[in-house]
Amino acid sequence: QVQLVESGGGLVQAGGSLRVSCAASGGAVSGYTMAWFRQGPGEERSFVAAITYWSDNTIYADSAKGRFTISRDSAKNMMYLQMNGLKPEDTAVYYCAASNSGSPYTYSDYRRYNYWGQGTQVTVSS
Repeated sequence: QVQLVESGGGLVQAGGSLRVSCAASGGAVSGYTMAWFRQGPGEERSFVAAITYWSDNTIYADSAKGRFTISRDSAKNMMYLQMNGLKPEDTAVYYCAASNSGSPYTYSDYRRYNYWGQGTQVTVSS
């Protein structure tokens, strides 16, 4: 079973950039559909981006499209989220997630994913 650990969070001013990373062990990132979710203070966990297992197709939330880029490096067994043009509303704990089984849920639904990291804090100041 795969274990996921996020890193790279921090404090950045509005308009800045940050890259968060997800390190996998016990399984290959290439063998899973991978995704990023986020959860702000007092808010529900929400979808940010996903990259599919087979085709490497990418899916983005409307709030992320055009600003964020999801990718993975199979050689390093890592997944990344490059975030540009950050806004204060992007402030949240960012979670890495993985799915290795069929599901009736869409890529943007947290119930699709059966493996989760502990999260990394991203804070955007105005």
